[in-house]
Amino acid sequence: QVQLVESGGGLVQAGGSLRLSCAASGRTFISAAMGWFRQAPGKEREFVAGISWTTTITVYADAVKGRFTISRDNAKNTVYLQMNSLEPADTAVYYCAADYRSRFVSRYPSGYDYWGQGTQVTVSS
Repeated sequence: QVQLVESGGGLVQAGGSLRLSCAASGRTFISAAMGWFRQAPGKEREFVAGISWTTTITVYADAVKGRFTISRDNAKNTVYLQMNSLEPADTAVYYCAADYRSRFVSRYPSGYDYWGQGTQVTVSS
């Protein structure tokens, strides 16, 4: 089993920044591709960013490209999402997820084995 715990969410004004963290435990972190997803009220969960276990592959949704950066520290079993130039449309619950089955980064929730409980990000205009 893998436990994923997100932190770093909160309320921020448009144009501001937040950094989300996701701490993993329970299984070898280094062998998992990691992803960030988000879900706004009344909407489906959508892919935000992903990073391969080697850190050589990063993938972003078009809506966040150039504003968000995903990274990981395998020594700390933690993946991060740096979010800059936040917009009200970024308001959602953000989830991290781990994929132990593929060396590639999946954009689909079904591609991930484990999920965190989520952290709320609210961007005011």
